[in-house]
Amino acid sequence: MADLKRKTLSLSSGKLLKLYGSSLAISKSLEIGEGYAPNIYSFTESQPGGKEAGQVTNPHKLDREDLMELADFNIQLWMNLKANLRKYGADNPKVFNQETSK
Repeated sequence: MADLKRKTLSLSSGKLLKLYGSSLAISKSLEIGEGYAPNIYSFTESQPGGKEAGQVTNPHKLDREDLMELADFNIQLWMNLKANLRKYGADNPKVFNQETSK
């Protein structure tokens, strides 16, 4: 199973992908890239030796249901990618949702 540690994505095949950030993103066209700008919902650690446990950054004031919807949306995109990979293989451009890539 894939694992992400210290900006390196480790795959079970033994491949290591060095990342600039600490997350992956998928677009509506099913293209995969790095989503390293934590500007929607993130965690900020407190200063070393600080008394606070850290802080949640939520500039859009998303509530629990909003975040669940966002998670479902992204999960569905990843599931669509898996279905297209099964159907077309990894080297076929039909894997991508062409109508949303523009």
